[in-house]
Amino acid sequence: MNMPTNYPLPRANAQTQAYWDGCAQGELRYQRCANCGHVQCIPRSLCDRCQSSDLQWNASRREGTVLTFTTVYRAPLPVFKDMVPYVIAIVDLDEGFRVMANALPAVQQGALEIGTRVRIGFKDVHGMALPVLETILEEAKQ
Repeated sequence: MNMPTNYPLPRANAQTQAYWDGCAQGELRYQRCANCGHVQCIPRSLCDRCQSSDLQWNASRREGTVLTFTTVYRAPLPVFKDMVPYVIAIVDLDEGFRVMANALPAVQQGALEIGTRVRIGFKDVHGMALPVLETILEEAKQ
């Protein structure tokens, strides 16, 4: 999937910089609260559950199960028109958080189903590493 030069990229800020630094190093990072053990992937300054500021960064194994997915046939914005069709999936990671990511072409043409075990990888898009569905590890159990 070729990304257009005007592809909209996320912007790092003080709360998300460690996450994006991890992506650049091939790590999918998430936060775990040292106070209550809650896991959260969207970086925040406070725990979603107990509001503690004692959050620790951890690196995920990047493996999980497809919760749901869809194939996009109609571009939501003009910048995406040359990319359709493409697959977007929500994956339940083994550590207890979810990510939404585009699927690489090899995964799109594979046996992607709800319940499929997948691995998250990274794609360089104009100098920024973005999480993507990289590999099918195991087909969904019937």
